[in-house]
Amino acid sequence: MTFILLFFFSFILCFVLTKLLGFFSLRYNLLNNKGVPLIGGIAVAISIIAVLAVSSPQSLMIKSRIMLGILLSSLIMLGFGIIDDLREVSILTKFIMQVVACVILVIFGVKTQIIYIGNVLNFLITLLWVLGITNAFNHLDVMDGVATGPGIIISLGFFWSAFLTGNIAIMTLIASLAGSLAGFFMFNFPPAKVYLGNAGSHFLGFILAAIAITISYASCQQEVALLTPILMLGFPILDTLFLIIARIKRGQPIFKKSNDHTVLLLMHVYASKRKSMFVITLLSLFFVICAITTSQATNAAGAQVVILAVLFSVYLYVRMNRIRIDG
Repeated sequence: MTFILLFFFSFILCFVLTKLLGFFSLRYNLLNNKGVPLIGGIAVAISIIAVLAVSSPQSLMIKSRIMLGILLSSLIMLGFGIIDDLREVSILTKFIMQVVACVILVIFGVKTQIIYIGNVLNFLITLLWVLGITNAFNHLDVMDGVATGPGIIISLGFFWSAFLTGNIAIMTLIASLAGSLAGFFMFNFPPAKVYLGNAGSHFLGFILAAIAITISYASCQQEVALLTPILMLGFPILDTLFLIIARIKRGQPIFKKSNDHTVLLLMHVYASKRKSMFVITLLSLFFVICAITTSQATNAAGAQVVILAVLFSVYLYVRMNRIRIDG
């Protein structure tokens, strides 16, 4: 009941904040794209901090290096994203900004804890993971609701994983995150009245990547469950992978903007933003269900689920590869 209340409190607060910040964005012509405010990420972040602080100060766990590290580094990423929304920065500058936020996260002790490989390799894996997921959400957010919908589903998946291990602090954070995203989603649902912006998509990807490596998934006898976070974030990862492959095949730089995002291919098929967003959300749900199943299954059963997810990914790639969009 506590977490349900946190979810709805976050929902209401973010709904109100999105409305207010959207008004000021348009009134003073700040952080908007052709009349659509880019303040979704700011509203979500403020809601999370406010709910954690007001509803239960002890749950904020400021004395906890892990929680403080996630919140501080995610807010730093949000700040870098705001700069990018105000004035688009170069790819190199973005990368440096992201690395800075990731290093701060690791300094506070949030990193992978893979035994036998040492601190240096764990740091490098954490860096690769966090930067990869952060940019995956940024690439995913090319249409109304396409990052927010999956973000809610994935958050709830991580909530379940945290619940199974009794990680109260992370459950509190996720409940606030999911509720805030749902409140913002009321304005981001097609046709969107407010966007996440680069700040919001980077913030969302970063905080989910950080949360993913703070949850325990497997015992020493259940190695396959270590794939849970990869499956949980399976669709954003897959979308980015498809994008990279498509651009390499065409001889394009992988960072060059193009129309080959999965959701834009679906738009070509359905000619509807709502239908395309709904399919993307269902795909995210499929991978989240696979992740939860794998985390609770034996190694043999979990391996079968992973194989199913891989085969489905190949099938999806083949289907998407048959769709052609100019540009």
